[in-house]
Amino acid sequence: MKKLIFLLILLCSTSAFADDAKNEWHNTTLSDATIAKIQAAKLDYKKCVIDEMQKGGYLKIDTRNATDAIMKQCETVLGKMRDVYLAEKIPGVVADRHLKQMRLETTRKVLQNLMFAEAARKAGQP
Repeated sequence: MKKLIFLLILLCSTSAFADDAKNEWHNTTLSDATIAKIQAAKLDYKKCVIDEMQKGGYLKIDTRNATDAIMKQCETVLGKMRDVYLAEKIPGVVADRHLKQMRLETTRKVLQNLMFAEAARKAGQP
């Protein structure tokens, strides 16, 4: 019985390590030009988000809805950043993972800033 359980665990563990090799990015170095392109695209995305946050219409609606609207307005800029990744032969899985991480971090920061602004308005601060 113990041998059967051991074989079952062994079989499951080897299938867990199997991964599609074409979607895996092995340690390579990115050129300085590639890093500069990615940083420029990231800067464009953050500028888009900041410019959208500056608009006064978002202050009148719920902070979660405002955050969602701001992020949707800048999705096209984020799509351009994905194109930069794919043009540099970075696998789509890796690019999508990084873009998702960046989108989540930016969304959290936008929501936090809008919540602070709303709290300041309710407290009577200008």
